[in-house]
Amino acid sequence: MEIRVLRYFLTVVREETITNASEILHITQPTLSRQLAQLEEQLGVQLFIRGKRKITLTDEGMLLRRRAEEIVELADETEKELSKQEQLISGEISIGCGELSASSILPKLFESFSQKYPHVRYDLYTGNADQIKERMDKGLIDIGLLLEPVNIENYDFIRLNLKERWVVLMRPDQPLAQKDSLTVKDIYSLPLIMSKRRSVQNEISSWFGDYFDKLNIIATHNMIANSAILVESGLGYALTLEGAVSLYNKDKVCYRPLNPELIATSVLAWKKHQTISLATTKFINHAKCLLSIV
Repeated sequence: MEIRVLRYFLTVVREETITNASEILHITQPTLSRQLAQLEEQLGVQLFIRGKRKITLTDEGMLLRRRAEEIVELADETEKELSKQEQLISGEISIGCGELSASSILPKLFESFSQKYPHVRYDLYTGNADQIKERMDKGLIDIGLLLEPVNIENYDFIRLNLKERWVVLMRPDQPLAQKDSLTVKDIYSLPLIMSKRRSVQNEISSWFGDYFDKLNIIATHNMIANSAILVESGLGYALTLEGAVSLYNKDKVCYRPLNPELIATSVLAWKKHQTISLATTKFINHAKCLLSIV
C-alpha cells in the first residue's frame, strides 16, 4: 500500500463522496475511483458501500481507516523528524578551486545548499589543479574544482558544462590590444609568461605547433595574480584563462582570445574510497542534482 493512496482513502472517508474528495485532492473523479478500486483489489476486500448520496465504510473499511490513520500519522512524524535532522547537519566543507570561469557555480551551490543546511561552513583554498590534488590526496581538501587536462583516475567527478577559454593578458596601450584575437604569429616572439604546470604547457605546445620551441618565455607561475603585476609593468604578456582575469581592472590590463580558440574544461572532483563527512556527502549529492540541470 502506498502512503499516497492511503491519504486518498482517508480523504474519501472524511468527505463521504468521490466528488468532494477529488476536488480537495486536485485529481479527477475517474482517477480517484480507479485508485480506490485498485486498493480494494490489492487487499482483496470491499472497503466501501457506495450509496446514492454518500459512501459508507464496510467493517473492513473501518479497520483500514484506523490503521491508515496510524500509518499516515507515523509517516508525517517521520518526515518531520528527518527534516529536523537534516537541518542539524553541520561542519566544514573544504573546497579547492583554481582561477576559473567555472568558479561561478560556487555561489549558486553554496546558496542553495545553505538553505537546506544552514549550519554548514565552507573553507576555500585557491591553487592550481596539481596543488589542489596534492591536498586532496592528503585529506586536507574534500572537493576540488580542477582545470583539465588533469589525471583524475583516482577521483569521482562531475565534468562541468562550462568552457574555459585561453587568452593573452596585456596592457591596454599595447598595439595587439587593437586586435579582436591573436594568432601564433602575433605572439610567439613576445616575452611570454605562462603556467608552470607541465600538462598545461603540453596543451599550449600543441596550439603553438612548431613555434613552441621558438617562444620567449620570461617567467612561469602557479597562479596568475603575481604575473598580472608583471604585465601591468609592461614586462611581458601572460597566457592565461579568461576566468582568471575577467574581473581585473581594464584600465590596467586587458586580454584577447587566441585564434584559433584554445578551450579547456573543468571538473568538480573528490577522492574515491575516502571517508568523508556527512555534510560533504550531502554537498556532493546536491551538486550532482544541481549541475545536471545547469
